[in-house]
Amino acid sequence: MASSRRITPPRWLKPMNKTFLFLQRFGAMKELPVLIVPGRKSGRPRRTPLTIGEFNGQRYLLEGFPGADWAQNVRAAHGLAQLSIRGEVTDVRLTELPADEAVPVLRAWPDLAGSDGPRLMKDAGVVSDVTPEAFAAVAGRCGVFRIDAR
Repeated sequence: MASSRRITPPRWLKPMNKTFLFLQRFGAMKELPVLIVPGRKSGRPRRTPLTIGEFNGQRYLLEGFPGADWAQNVRAAHGLAQLSIRGEVTDVRLTELPADEAVPVLRAWPDLAGSDGPRLMKDAGVVSDVTPEAFAAVAGRCGVFRIDAR
């Protein structure tokens, strides 16, 4: 299992996210969900492409790296954010689940998120493997946020 230290995302992740946002802005990657939340220091809107997982009729986001900027911004904004999907921006409230409530979502995450995100988390040392057990083990380290309408 990964240690409790902050795990640094790969150097290429932020430039890749910027490329995705650029492509989305010009009509490509329309399906890409983008979280919009005020920066905790600047207050300016920060856009982050993320994977949304649906579990038991609810939608969720997973903090793929402990201490991720977007998650810290969400916490500072008391969960108030916007979600842009297919050009439609909606106001949302993100509610961080307690670790024990997050476990079922985490166990399902490898199936919910496709292969790229979970594999990236394994390669970075966040999880020991791409299995339900390995993901459940990060409960309390990687936040799970339920997406609710505002």
